[in-house]
Amino acid sequence: MIWKQPITLEGLNQAGGNTLVEHLGIEIVEFGDDYMVAKMPVDHRTVQPMRLLHGGASAALAETVGSTASVLCLEDLSTHAVVGVELNINHLSSAKEGQGHVYATAKPAKIGRNIHVWQIEIKDEMDKLISVSRLTIAVVSRRS
Repeated sequence: MIWKQPITLEGLNQAGGNTLVEHLGIEIVEFGDDYMVAKMPVDHRTVQPMRLLHGGASAALAETVGSTASVLCLEDLSTHAVVGVELNINHLSSAKEGQGHVYATAKPAKIGRNIHVWQIEIKDEMDKLISVSRLTIAVVSRRS
């Protein structure tokens, strides 16, 4: 198992309160030994004017699940934190407003001391691939 911190879905979702995560309706819904899944509604908060899932909302979902996963891979949250360095996302298909949720699954490509790299797939409720992403996270020392 890659997680170094205790995990509860309730705790993970409380951490997103009063942030962009809450505004977009993003929720962490599942985790396993080496993956994490978050969902986001395809609704008025996450679509563009053509009523299709906004690419920026997909990017926010991918960065949220990958960053959350990285935090849980840290040994000591009092001495280290994570920051996003790069997010690459390819939009492969669309999702229409009212079609429920999209689901982002983050799996590690590399969990190092200073760099974490996550591969993230976003799929709709019918398991259609909407986008693929790669998120690079830097592990940084907290300043006192």
